[in-house]
Order: sequence, then structure tokens, then C-alpha cells
Amino acid sequence: MKQINEDIKKGTFRQVYLLYGEERYLRRQYRQRLQKALCSDGDTMNTHFYEGKNVSVGEIIDLAETLPFLAERRVIFISNSGLFKSGGEQMAEYLAVPCDTTFFVFMESEVDKRSKLYKTVQSKGYAAEFAIQDEKTLMRWAAGVLAKDSKKITERTLLLLLSKTGTDMENIQMELEKLICYCMDREVITDADVEAVCTTRISNHIFDMINAIADKQQKRALDLYYDLLALKEPPMRILFLIARQCNMLLQAKELKSRGYDNRTISSRLGVAPFIASKYLNQAAKFKAATLRSAVEKCVDAEEAVKTGRMNDVMSVEILIMSVL
Repeated sequence: MKQINEDIKKGTFRQVYLLYGEERYLRRQYRQRLQKALCSDGDTMNTHFYEGKNVSVGEIIDLAETLPFLAERRVIFISNSGLFKSGGEQMAEYLAVPCDTTFFVFMESEVDKRSKLYKTVQSKGYAAEFAIQDEKTLMRWAAGVLAKDSKKITERTLLLLLSKTGTDMENIQMELEKLICYCMDREVITDADVEAVCTTRISNHIFDMINAIADKQQKRALDLYYDLLALKEPPMRILFLIARQCNMLLQAKELKSRGYDNRTISSRLGVAPFIASKYLNQAAKFKAATLRSAVEKCVDAEEAVKTGRMNDVMSVEILIMSVL
């Protein structure tokens, strides 16, 4: 990220940029910065966008070989093409010796660093990874967003906000905008404000449901399930999220038993460190055998629905009641 900022500041650009990783918000922010720096406002003749896995590499290469029209450069933006996982060999060969006046910006959620295309971008341009941000970074960023609108927030209230939003910066941005509008005439944002206007993600409902199961609060677990149904969440999606949560808890518990520290566990699980800590705290409430059994019961519940032996709503109800 620092390298991209430096390139923009100096006005010296590489011909190929790859923006990849799980954090969509940052990827989009940096693509917009590169677009503003590389492209003239309103220049539709020399600015091109391609999206999806069905992009024609041959067509893009033909366009890349065309000299820009009354401009310094032609810029091609390619998003979510999947070329960095498979099928990118032709593009890699072209990028080894591209037209001097054509620049590329790729944006992908996942890449294979062993692929020929990734290695070509590394050698000929710049690849920037945008990973899920840690808790402290998210808190600093959120506080900065609020400060621009002359709003203040305590660390405790920020933690409450993150517990509702998760680590997705786009989601946090939307909830911050809601808070700014809600607290228009007040300087300090409180816990009550967050509770009043911020939406709790479904994954957080699932987390609370698993906590209720661990604490043997069967009624609360079922009430949370019925709340999700009232929000029009499909029972099979809820079942999938319960299975995923139990599986993550089982992995966290097993990694902890092998002596891994929290940072390593968060890396292995692919989540932010503070999320991994939540998993570990919740996993400690269960025996490993109970979590394995829960995952198996989720599979059985799905099979019961798919074979018509039970309807979807009832299958999840029975699962919640039978986990312990």
C-alpha cells in the first residue's frame, strides 16, 4: 500500500498493479486512487473495465496493443477474473513485454502465488495484498472516520460496534454513516446509539446462539433462531453457519491444544486476532468430542432436509436442542 501511495505521489507508475486479498473496502479504495492518478476525468476512450471470469484475454490484449487516443496512456481495469488461479498463462506472456502506453490494474479476492501470472506481475509491476485488518487498526480507522465529522467515541463503544459489524470495513463504514446521521446534533457517540441503529450481522447471532447452547440456555438459543427466521434468513443458511461456527471452534480448540499462540491460530483460521480470541473463549466452553458431534449432527440435519425426511425449520430446531 505504501508503494502505491508513493507511486501516486511521485507520478511514476508501474505498468501492472495487482490489488488482492479479503478486504474489499481497501481494494476498492486503492483502485479508485490509481484510477484518479492514471486516468483523465471523463476519458472513456482510454479507460476500460472488465469484470468476471468470462473476460476474453485475447480481446483485452488486442485492446492493450492499441495506442491511446489523444492521451498519454490507455488503462485497463480487470476485476474478479480468476486469472490468477487458472487460465492466466496467455496474459502472463503478454505482460512480460506489454505495449509501453498501456497500464493494467487487476483486482482479485484470491490469487495463487505460484501462478505464472502472479510471478509476472511481481517482476514487472507491483502486487499489494489487502488482508483483514486487526482490531487496533480498525478502531483507529473508525475513530478517524468519525473525527472527520467532529464525532467522538470511546474505546469501549468502538469494541461494541466491532462486535456487531465484524471486520468487514465496508460494513463498518455503512454503520458509521448511520451513527453520524443518528447523532447529528451530538458530539459523543454512546453504547446506546450503537445499540439503537447498528445492525448485528447474522454471524454474531450464530455466535450468541452457540454461547446460549454452551450455557445450557436452550430457550434463548431457540429465541435467537426464531429471530433469524423473522429476519427472513433461510433455515439452511442458518444451518450452514452453525456448522461453520462449530467447525471453527473445533479447529481453534485443536490448534490451542497443540500449543499454538493466538496470532498463529488467527492466521491458520484466516480471521483477525480479536475474532480468533472470541473463538478460543467460546471453544473453551465445549469438549472437543461435543464439537465434533455437533458438526456431524449438522451434516445429518442437512441430509434429512435434502432427502425429504424433515422440513428445514424443524431440522434446525432439533439440532439446536440436541447439540448438548
